[in-house]
Amino acid sequence: MANKIINTRVNNIYQVDDNTLLFKLRNPSEELMLILEAGKRIHLTSYSLEKPTFPPAFCMALRKHLKGGLLVNIWQHEFEREVVLQFRTGGGEFKLFLELFSDGNIILVNGENKIVQALRYKRMKDRAILRGEIFRHPPPSGYNPRRVEKQAFIDSIRLGDKEIVRVLARSFGVGGVYAEEILLRCGIDKKTLCKELEAGQIAKIYDCLQELISKITSGHLEPNIIFDENGEPIDVTPLKLERYKGLRRQEYTSFNEALDEFYTRKMLLEKSKLHEEIEKIKQEIGRLERVAADQEKVIKETEKELEKCRKIGDLIYQHSGQLQVLIGKILESEGNVIHKISERKKQGLEPYTFFESIDANRQVVNINIDGNHFSLYINKSIFENAANFYEKAKNLKRKLDGAKIAYKETLKKIEELKAKLEEIQALDKAKPTIISEELKKRKIKAKKWFEKFRWFISSDGYLVVAGKDATTNEVLIKKYTKQGDIVFHADIVGSPFVVIKTEGKTPSEQCLREAAEFAAAYSRAWREGFAAVDVYWVSPEQLSKTGHAGEYVPHGAFVVQGKRNWVRNTPLRIAIGAMYDEENNEMAFIGGPVDAVKAKTKAYVIITPGDVDGKNLSAQILRKIAEKIPKEQREKLLKEPIEKITTLIPFNKGRLLDLDALP
Repeated sequence: MANKIINTRVNNIYQVDDNTLLFKLRNPSEELMLILEAGKRIHLTSYSLEKPTFPPAFCMALRKHLKGGLLVNIWQHEFEREVVLQFRTGGGEFKLFLELFSDGNIILVNGENKIVQALRYKRMKDRAILRGEIFRHPPPSGYNPRRVEKQAFIDSIRLGDKEIVRVLARSFGVGGVYAEEILLRCGIDKKTLCKELEAGQIAKIYDCLQELISKITSGHLEPNIIFDENGEPIDVTPLKLERYKGLRRQEYTSFNEALDEFYTRKMLLEKSKLHEEIEKIKQEIGRLERVAADQEKVIKETEKELEKCRKIGDLIYQHSGQLQVLIGKILESEGNVIHKISERKKQGLEPYTFFESIDANRQVVNINIDGNHFSLYINKSIFENAANFYEKAKNLKRKLDGAKIAYKETLKKIEELKAKLEEIQALDKAKPTIISEELKKRKIKAKKWFEKFRWFISSDGYLVVAGKDATTNEVLIKKYTKQGDIVFHADIVGSPFVVIKTEGKTPSEQCLREAAEFAAAYSRAWREGFAAVDVYWVSPEQLSKTGHAGEYVPHGAFVVQGKRNWVRNTPLRIAIGAMYDEENNEMAFIGGPVDAVKAKTKAYVIITPGDVDGKNLSAQILRKIAEKIPKEQREKLLKEPIEKITTLIPFNKGRLLDLDALP
């Protein structure tokens, strides 16, 4: 990775989430996307990531100091989980420290070694991550295994009373996974105490450790991602590890590619959160099943109580005369009435056999008829007592009806959740496939050679390519322009070279006019506010880097020899439009000569030189184009970054031409 990103320029910086930065880097031949995630990773990515509309303050500060700067070096600090990126900018030298341990941090330090900005500010006992403080590395995690000699390694371990796996992981900074791997390869139980190891075993551990380090540092890697039984990625490693033997693994050509695939998959899996949803649904089903069980119990108890009240009401009516006699006897004030009733009960005489007891305080007599126990108020009539039980039965019936409705609703919810659970579980099983499809969508396609330049396809199908600056002008002419191609240039200092790739054919006059219009629009004439400019075209053989005697030909410029073919008074205008990209299911913006854009889409606008800044003009263009496309595509269009339009606007300024006012 280092050889790819060193001497690249920082085009932009994005903060993808709370912990993750995305650096857009550019060298003369390609654009690279570098991901830095505090506490976890650093690698190049080939996937598109969602970027926030409004960058956080930390991201803005990094842009302020590093945008446009040159990434001149990158290295790992000692054997620690800390990566240093060194930048050279117009504002001086900067270092960006990426800490990959614990929760991690990203810290920007200036040439005086003072902290300029940090993702997380904190004060610790051994150092302070605060703005303006001198930057200090965290204390070493232990010995550097790349520097320790074998005998020193043996001596440092043999007298310890801790488990060997802990000592390797912590004191030698190899981490738990690789500590266990080394011991597994050496056939040593990871829980063995250091003092129980023989010198030969420790020497074997040392040799195995050095072998792993040598493989990694020499680039003899076997990068792979390991998957669990559900097809979800569980680890990414630069080497094949014994500890993962038996699990499915996917091999990659580079560790960077494996890291990119692993973390992008993990990010998409975390976003889907199907496991969490499954657990939530299971918990809700469990809760509702408990509610349903309680409701069922209440229904059964209420039904039983309801039946009892009705039966008692009926019994009171059936035995009303006898019960009236019994209550009449109780209400007699002569002698010991209760004793007399009890005596007659013993004799088996009705209605005295119905009598159980009396509660004088409550004015209640307790009755038992054929095993049905109930109470009667002696200060109320028999029929009033019966009515009480019937009224209670009515109330219980209302309660029962409500309970049954609630019970049915609970069962319905349970069934709905079970159906949803089955659906999500099926989706979860298919998730690896879904994630793979999403990865395909997000994969940034390798750019074709001409996509490094400005380009368009003419209305009759020719590829037309233009330089963006002196460097790309030089590359376009020297590397990509072939015999038979046609080269255009506006008759003004500060014009791009524009090349029609003829592929041995003869372009139409229409194609020549479009190429001339392209050269005019992106020339300095736009910045100066011209309405038109002359443009000429020549063959590649007429271009030379050799000037007249003593004449200096600057980088990006060429001397034109021989006859020039003129396209006079070429208007300065450019069309910007939008079209639906079916392959990627997204809206794409296109820019170029009016006729070339018009041939591909009806949703376009025309801009000319003006003083509206690029940001505001882009917003105007987006609104106008949105009005011209189908409603179902409009939502996709409005989600596209407005910067895609801004890059098409010459010199980042202009004005909208009123198409309705055109003849």
